[in-house]
Amino acid sequence: MASSSFYLSARQRAEIASRSARFWWRLEIPTWTLIATVYSGWFALVYFWEDLGPWIATPALIWFTAWYMSLQHELIHGHPTRKPWLNQLFGTLPLAVWYPYGVYRDTHLQHHRNEHLTLPGDDPEAYYFSRASWESLSPLMKAVVRLRNTLPGRMLIGPLLDISATLTGALTALLRGDWRTVGMWGFHGVLLTGLLYWMSLHGLSAGYFILAVSYPALSLTKVRSFYEHRAELSPQARSTLNEAGFIWRLLFLNLNYHLVHHDLPGVPWFALRQVYFAEREAYIARSEGFVVKGYRQWFRQHSQKPVCVEAHPFASTREPVQTARSDYDYQQETP
Repeated sequence: MASSSFYLSARQRAEIASRSARFWWRLEIPTWTLIATVYSGWFALVYFWEDLGPWIATPALIWFTAWYMSLQHELIHGHPTRKPWLNQLFGTLPLAVWYPYGVYRDTHLQHHRNEHLTLPGDDPEAYYFSRASWESLSPLMKAVVRLRNTLPGRMLIGPLLDISATLTGALTALLRGDWRTVGMWGFHGVLLTGLLYWMSLHGLSAGYFILAVSYPALSLTKVRSFYEHRAELSPQARSTLNEAGFIWRLLFLNLNYHLVHHDLPGVPWFALRQVYFAEREAYIARSEGFVVKGYRQWFRQHSQKPVCVEAHPFASTREPVQTARSDYDYQQETP
């Protein structure tokens, strides 16, 4: 189905259509290669866990687990096939533990309503609070939020807060009788139980994997999402452009060019950098200067100083919430 894509010009639309006709894009060869690499690497590390030893295998498995989370995002957006059920098949295994693929898919596609980005209550991935919610927090909780709004704090306690919110959402779904969501969690639990048992047969305990691998992998993804969106009146100025180095781009599958992704969610990961640099100045202007010179800038500026992501500055003036479209309306558009 079509998505709400924004092209800078008719020329850009034609250029992207031309590139997408090339066999490596049309067949999504880089994405198929990524799938094979992530799965073979992840399972090989577990299978040879005892031979490799934890000093080698643990950091490698953290990388592959975080990489798998980036892959899941790509699958949600309609890659590498136009069949959502097949893409979902590649992202359903709970290699990252913390959430069912279907729950992530539904909330993330809701996040892609660009006119609602950062708005508390409308954007499920927003870090901002409504003014009333912020003022109702205790001094201790405000201190926790401000710690979370530093980059080390986001990596340390951000995953814990997200896991807590996710599990609270699962309990709420159960109490409300939302059996679709409950079913996702049940299937996720069955798969996770089987996966953890298989891992234990190769010397990797469930506790060690969850605490020493999966949690740090989730922490690593928080580097990407740290101040990925800001509160601005113009929706296009709410998503960052992070000119990150190669290793970060590879791990995050070029999502550092986040405005480009939100404008063109159907463009596959391997083309985002090319699309960005073909129109770099136009994208910088469109973002109203929301450009970062790599993640090192965030580490340097916000190792102690929090970003001001607290009470949303203009949430009370927003337009009424629009009716959400179907989940898959946001996935992929044929250029």
